[in-house]
Amino acid sequence: MNNSAKKSTLKCLVFTLPLCISLAGCMSAAEHQLDLADTHDRAMTLGLVQKQVPVGTSQTQVATVLGSPNIVTRDNNNQETWIYDKIASEASFSQDSGGAQANITGSGGIGGNSGGFGFPGNLSGSLGGNYNKQSGAASITQRTLTVIVKFNEKNVVENVSYHSSKF
Repeated sequence: MNNSAKKSTLKCLVFTLPLCISLAGCMSAAEHQLDLADTHDRAMTLGLVQKQVPVGTSQTQVATVLGSPNIVTRDNNNQETWIYDKIASEASFSQDSGGAQANITGSGGIGGNSGGFGFPGNLSGSLGGNYNKQSGAASITQRTLTVIVKFNEKNVVENVSYHSSKF
């Protein structure tokens, strides 16, 4: 490798190395948004209700699957209606910061004319740099799930209705 090529390679390394270091490990706000915890782990979900509480399920089975209802009412025919009203709030925040600093100073030749890696003659100068970055994302979600389970005279599920919202 001739001296000109060696100088070019060193210059490229000197300028690109700090840039690569500063960008490694930094996340954008959009990437943080994807990392935020999701609320799929709730104990009572619409899918659970649809799968585990079909028409014909006994009151005991409903209580086992969904737990105790928030409200229990009886109609004119003495048939029970159980109402489950669940509200979940979740706040998540993800943050990342990073930076790099490089100060390269040199003088004289490295390796001389002896055939080692380096440059004969004088190579001197200094390079300094500094880069800092912070990014983050926040998410606040509220979900509601209201489930109404109506039982017949034999205390088995006659009808299940629900309303779900997310805001």
